[in-house]
Amino acid sequence: MIDGMKKLGGALALVLMLAGAAFAGKSNCITCHEKVTPNIVKDFLSGEMGKSGSVDCSSCHGTAHQSAKDVAKVSMPTEKTCKECHTKQHDQYASGKHAVAWVAMDAMPTNKIQPHAYIQGMKGCGGCHKVGIRDDKSRAEGQYGSPCNSCHTRHKFSKAEAKKPEACRTCHMGFDHPQWEMWSNSKHGSIYQMEGDTGRAPTCQTCHMGDGDHNVMTSWGFLALRLPEEDAEWMGYRATILKGLGVLDPAGKPTGRLELVKAGKVARLTKEEWQASRDKMVGICSKCHSATYAKTQLGNADQMIKEADKLMAEAITIVADLYEKGVIKPQKGQPAYPDLLTFYDTRTPIEQTLYVMFLEHRMRAFQGAFHMNPDYVTWYGLAELQKDLVDIKAEAASMIRESGHKK
Repeated sequence: MIDGMKKLGGALALVLMLAGAAFAGKSNCITCHEKVTPNIVKDFLSGEMGKSGSVDCSSCHGTAHQSAKDVAKVSMPTEKTCKECHTKQHDQYASGKHAVAWVAMDAMPTNKIQPHAYIQGMKGCGGCHKVGIRDDKSRAEGQYGSPCNSCHTRHKFSKAEAKKPEACRTCHMGFDHPQWEMWSNSKHGSIYQMEGDTGRAPTCQTCHMGDGDHNVMTSWGFLALRLPEEDAEWMGYRATILKGLGVLDPAGKPTGRLELVKAGKVARLTKEEWQASRDKMVGICSKCHSATYAKTQLGNADQMIKEADKLMAEAITIVADLYEKGVIKPQKGQPAYPDLLTFYDTRTPIEQTLYVMFLEHRMRAFQGAFHMNPDYVTWYGLAELQKDLVDIKAEAASMIRESGHKK
């Protein structure tokens, strides 16, 4: 009798414990937000963190916010929040280029005059560059958007979602870096779309996140710039482009922008750094192709950069000559040289053409080559670069005539 009572008591205790655990699993946050933001709750509970029961809303948002009256007290997660559980992935990310994406928002000389919604409101450049680490001031101005949920969208934070190439296309598309369009219309992308994610065709993650590495670095960087350049002819083109970027002054001496280039990791500044990334990519390509084939294809893409740089350097030199002749007057405190980083805020049509030439057509010529898309290399890239150069020559001649300047 006594043994039976003990067993019954033990069973009741177990039931109560399980019931208590189930009750505890449904936090006050979820009880409230099931009414206020039901789909957020649905997403969270359908994800691995929600299913595990080990992570609650307060794990990321803190406990200060308890009602509709104190919403301002809610904590917004950052990459450091994710690091508490995902240290390896965080540290890989922190050493790579995505982590420094916000550097560009501070580096672009005309961003300070853009509408708040454009940068901090995430409706323009800030919407993608929030994948970078921001300081406290920047986060206070635009609190929404943690770097990690750029790929693992909230509140499901799915690893499976982030492993699909579609996760990349929101940012890697369009005007200056249409990698999505290039890849999806290449043979690689076409096979993926016809067969699905069978592993036969490489995706963005296959090439840029091998074995799940969150570093995502490439040999050339965003602007396809490296120093030193052993090819003397190419180095001459490169020096002119660096002047146009304001990294070198008109006399060829380094400026303060060189530090921003380093901080933003938009160029490779040692031979060893460039080669390490190239060797890594050859290794990835060699899983499907011979190493010889991979090196040949990548080498041909390198040469497309040189061809684009040749045209770009000639165009920059032509516009720089207009400054030297006084046909274009520099803004107060600025050097008498075109600035490619002023983008759409340039003051003359010829400089507008120059920035489009650099940021759209040059980018497409070389990025199309690396993403195995011949049409982008040719018609969206090289052909447009050549057209731009013709337009710039004609416009420069017209401006000189109108100014009355003697050649």
